[in-house]
Amino acid sequence: MLQRLLNQLYGIHIQEEFKHGPYSACQDQNNLYLLIPVGAMEEDSVIELERLTSHLKQYGDASVCQFLKSKDGKNIVEWEQSRYCVLAKAASETRPLKRLGRKLAKFHYRGRAVPFEIRNINRIGMWKTFWEQRLNQMENVWNGQIMQSPENEFERLFIESFPYYMGLTENAIQYLSDTELDDQPAFVDSGTVCHERFSVQTWGDSLTMKNPFDWVFDHCARDLAEWTRERYFHNIKTYEPAVRQFYQDYATITTLSSFSWRLVYARLLFPLHYFECIEDYYITGSEQQRHVSEERLKKYLDQTREHEEFLRDFFTLVEVPTRRYQIPEIEWLKR
Repeated sequence: MLQRLLNQLYGIHIQEEFKHGPYSACQDQNNLYLLIPVGAMEEDSVIELERLTSHLKQYGDASVCQFLKSKDGKNIVEWEQSRYCVLAKAASETRPLKRLGRKLAKFHYRGRAVPFEIRNINRIGMWKTFWEQRLNQMENVWNGQIMQSPENEFERLFIESFPYYMGLTENAIQYLSDTELDDQPAFVDSGTVCHERFSVQTWGDSLTMKNPFDWVFDHCARDLAEWTRERYFHNIKTYEPAVRQFYQDYATITTLSSFSWRLVYARLLFPLHYFECIEDYYITGSEQQRHVSEERLKKYLDQTREHEEFLRDFFTLVEVPTRRYQIPEIEWLKR
């Protein structure tokens, strides 16, 4: 499909098509092309993303994908009753991605210099609202469940475990609120280009490709916390060296403020893993996927103590001077 689309709408002739992550892709001698379904995404949001790609490219980031305009000058094209964008990146020699923390710090540094207002993909100051909405929605489901006998093991585990995770969520919301009241943001706390969910897979293993459709405009703590969360759950026994090195590498470019560290911690306190597990179970119609969610939930509940230790020891692991920065700790985690 991508070959025909590129040929007819962009005048580009490609022989071979393949998958790059979740996207259809193809390559010629000069460029790698990605086909991105945009669904109902507003054109203003796409224009914002295009402006951000131009800004980052101008500031020296060669791995950012660029928007390819069709023969009639459009960013979004329609093809077989769907809407798409095509991204292009210069083909280059692949090499392993090293010192990811340092590279992310450079990316955030460039993103803080954006000279125009971001509206459509802006997430600055919205965490608390999103967390409260998610908590209220799940509490409504839980209230409905406790009025009747659980139909299966998953529902029993959900009924029993939700009060604990509600308390952890309330801790995260309170920690975030206290940070915004007690602490003063520094320059490093300016909004920057971030990712919906940054992880070791986001930029690829070797062919570094920064896809603007992964981006939001937010505080750098978002990417730091989400990368840390993914590394922790990837292997709760061996995550420590990688996490320590990641933050050491980040610090070679950027020194985080007390405000930044407190936002990272608030985001780690929010039990996103639990919310996604419960939501996935109730969204899917597949019995197989429901079984997967049940096994995930059992694992999370079995590892509650380890997760509490991860939260308790995080600042020590990444060598944050909590006393000098006057960063509050969660007292019940220290018991």
